[in-house]
Amino acid sequence: MLKSNIGVIGGGIIGLSLAYKLQLKYPKSKITLFEKESEVGLHQSGRNSGVLHCGLHYQPGSLKAKLAVSGINQMTKFCVDHKISHDICGKIVVASDEREVPFLDNLANRGNKNGLQNLTFLSKSKLKEREPYVSAKKALLVPQEGIVDYKSVMKKMEELIKINGGEIMYSVKINSAKNFNNSVIISDTKNEWTFDFIFSCGGLYSDINYSKFTGNKRPLRIIPFRGEYLMLKSEAKKFVNHLIYPVPDPQYPFLGVHFTRLISGEREVGPNAVFAFKREGYKNSDISIKELFDSISYKGFRKFAINNFAFCINELKGSLLMSEFIGKAQKLIPEINSSFLEKGTAGVRAQAMNDNGKLLMDFNVIRKGNQIHVLNAPSPGATASLSIADHIINNYFS
Repeated sequence: MLKSNIGVIGGGIIGLSLAYKLQLKYPKSKITLFEKESEVGLHQSGRNSGVLHCGLHYQPGSLKAKLAVSGINQMTKFCVDHKISHDICGKIVVASDEREVPFLDNLANRGNKNGLQNLTFLSKSKLKEREPYVSAKKALLVPQEGIVDYKSVMKKMEELIKINGGEIMYSVKINSAKNFNNSVIISDTKNEWTFDFIFSCGGLYSDINYSKFTGNKRPLRIIPFRGEYLMLKSEAKKFVNHLIYPVPDPQYPFLGVHFTRLISGEREVGPNAVFAFKREGYKNSDISIKELFDSISYKGFRKFAINNFAFCINELKGSLLMSEFIGKAQKLIPEINSSFLEKGTAGVRAQAMNDNGKLLMDFNVIRKGNQIHVLNAPSPGATASLSIADHIINNYFS
């Protein structure tokens, strides 16, 4: 199989990691990356909270758990090697009441099975030393977690791809792909390019691209969930020293409203998880009738909405009413109130769902002929992007 001319579609952190790793493994190949925006990483990859996840939450033995542990090691080394600001500051996960304590114990057990080191339940005095404003029935310290600026990571990958002879084509939206004589022809309606192989890393549009490029039915559906953040004002930074998380509801892949110290020194609280009316809809007013219909007409989404009606309404209330949002933050830090907060950023999570309304938690990659499609790369997709790239290359391409 020829591998001398390879195309990568999508300039988020997964696409960039793949292009970078392909160059390292196949230095004689020509790598071309296509990004529909004028710069890389403008959507999911550049709109997260910048946390380095080490594998605490994931099902032991799952692909996500395996790649998270190796992923944070690779990402940390990449940051050290290229002098990218990061901090392995650790985080605490908080059980706020007796009901949540067994969930926290289960998380610690998962973390141990996944190979995390030095997980520690903090005494009240140790918790007060670390995060004096946090209220907790029980608290778990996860020392291997950290923070990073993923935009700087992506800029460095972008630079390295070009240095290594690759090409990045900006403002080019690939609309079609077709297999022809053991090669793949892709097009943006104006131009065509022919490759021996393509990787499709469409993020929020991964399912749509899969169907358009292969002619096959989508094996899953991407449903957009917007995550909104508030920022702590300067005088409120004292409330948060590092990373503070609630015990997540084990039914959902969302980690709940938490506090994050960003690499810039700012403090962020969020996100919620509210259904978005557009795949790149960063405000409630962002609506695409076509994309909205694509979501609500999907039987899997309707089943999810019916089975999780209370959750959906609760998250929507948190989006519309600041008091609801702040109430979730006050479970962790009771002294927080609206006077300490201001509007922050928002991102949209590409949440994969199946026909039964089940949220798909693990990574999903499918190869069709000379096309490899990354259909689902949820959190810790950014942290684990380099190890995800290795996994894809070694198992679907080599």
